Amino acid sequence: MAEKANILLVDDRDENLVALEAILSSLDQNMIRARSGDEALRALLTNEFAVILLDIVMPGMDGFEIARAIKRRRKTREVPIIFLTAMDSGPDYAFRGYAAGAVDYISKPFDPWVLRTKVSIFVELHRKNQQLREQSELLRTQFAAAPSGEFAAELSERLTAVEQQLGVLSEWTSKDEEAAKAMGVLEQRVGELRTAIDTLRPPSD
Repeated sequence: MAEKANILLVDDRDENLVALEAILSSLDQNMIRARSGDEALRALLTNEFAVILLDIVMPGMDGFEIARAIKRRRKTREVPIIFLTAMDSGPDYAFRGYAAGAVDYISKPFDPWVLRTKVSIFVELHRKNQQLREQSELLRTQFAAAPSGEFAAELSERLTAVEQQLGVLSEWTSKDEEAAKAMGVLEQRVGELRTAIDTLRPPSD
């Protein structure tokens, strides 16, 4: 069974956090709450997250400030951020959100199906990135222990399974520009790993 991904929910109002958890409960992932910018940044120090849902209007640090702080940290700068804000917010909010590093922007009240779909895409991308890191680490470990083609066939088989899953995921992300960009980076990394594995395979007769 795949390990559950962490999703960070940042909002100063408990009722909004409860609503987000209810909408995303069917994804069966770990929901971690933060009621302020400081709480969110502390959570990011000790956990790895697939995606952050971040309210913009909060006392103290607002969503823009939190996002900029997240993007300044090397460990967290690649975590996707989806901004959530009221429908009657000014048009400059979207621009400021993207400038602060958000990958998407959703107005409240949001469509539960749309929110679940967007979050599920980033959860799947996170999972595939984890798998790729594990395969890369296995390749490095095995190569250091026995630099030969003995284990290349097994690695190639595992990578083929990942490539097949990426093909399905690519169809999901094709209509979301930011998710498609992240998907392209992931596919590039898989291609590099495939090339590395192929160099280990003995030449065919």
